[in-house]
Amino acid sequence: MLGTKLYSSMLALTLFGFSAHAVNAQAPQDTPLAAPLAADHDPQTRSRIPEIKRSDMKIEDQAIYDKVAGLNRTTPLMGPQGVSLHMPKVAQAMDILNQYLRYDSIIGRRYIETSILVAAREFDQQYEWTAHEPTALKEGAPQAVVDAIKFDRDIAGLEAKDSLIIRYGRELLRDHHVSSATYAEAVSLFTQQGALEIAAVMGDYVLAAILLTAIDQHLPATTTPLLPDAGGE
Repeated sequence: MLGTKLYSSMLALTLFGFSAHAVNAQAPQDTPLAAPLAADHDPQTRSRIPEIKRSDMKIEDQAIYDKVAGLNRTTPLMGPQGVSLHMPKVAQAMDILNQYLRYDSIIGRRYIETSILVAAREFDQQYEWTAHEPTALKEGAPQAVVDAIKFDRDIAGLEAKDSLIIRYGRELLRDHHVSSATYAEAVSLFTQQGALEIAAVMGDYVLAAILLTAIDQHLPATTTPLLPDAGGE
């Protein structure tokens, strides 16, 4: 078991956001510096909202900060965590939901991350995509699956579960209608609970994408964007 401090440190990097691998994916030395931030952006959070500190919060909400941000944090809190903590009770609920859907959903880690990428791509959410592409590959998603989502390619020839998730997500988030055939296939491949949890994972990360878009969250200045033609970078 991880110690409390180590777990909290890892959680601070991974909840909805960047894994240590993604944070350390530095831009090449000849890559131009990130574009200047707009006047309404905070240089620390690289978004429209300032960092919220533990000491800024009500005493009864500081335990939520500790759970979401991690103990003894020394770096600025960016991304979904950072924005959620401006709404402590929302942050608490998001954390509980995300911990299950991201790590324990019955669909399995590979397909969780594939579902996250579908949600991020449908919203062209650069911060979210760049955080999760390396994780999806690490969890076993084939490059062809990642590229099919990233470049909006045809899904013919992909493994059945990957193909289903991409089609299911496109119907949900793009067409706003899921066909009977697609839903029946989702149940056949993942069970009734799994079919619903795929949708729940996507919904969880759609919420994160909406919040990130609202605050115009930019990537860390030295992180290479991985999603082409996305807004905000």
